[in-house]
Amino acid sequence: MTDVHDKATRSYNMTQIKGKNTKPEILVRKFLFSNGFRYRIHDKRLPGKPDIVLPKYKTVIFINGCFWHGHEGCKYFVVPKTKSDWWLEKINKNKNNDQKNFHNLSSIGWNVLCIYECQLKKEAKEKTLNELIANLH
Repeated sequence: MTDVHDKATRSYNMTQIKGKNTKPEILVRKFLFSNGFRYRIHDKRLPGKPDIVLPKYKTVIFINGCFWHGHEGCKYFVVPKTKSDWWLEKINKNKNNDQKNFHNLSSIGWNVLCIYECQLKKEAKEKTLNELIANLH
């Protein structure tokens, strides 16, 4: 099966995908800040450069895209029909890196939380953010 876009269009589309400061990430950061939590972002000193670091609570938060991190059972994680093997290899590598980073952070005493983008969609956002606050207290 061939790509539905020409090479230039596909290249442009891929360059528009951000790895940091994504909309879900900013949503969580604004929520935390408005509730009095102070944090650091993308701390290079910690395994996996967590999206949000709350040193006072010894907690890190990863905000993961459902597709890029292979969120099992999620409607936003669909394996592409083209280059499926390549995509699955890439996504599985991301999942393995996540597991390794979560383990490394836990082993040095950090509480690790992971929020997937689907948990921040309209119907689940309030529940997810309230659970986040509960996990921090």
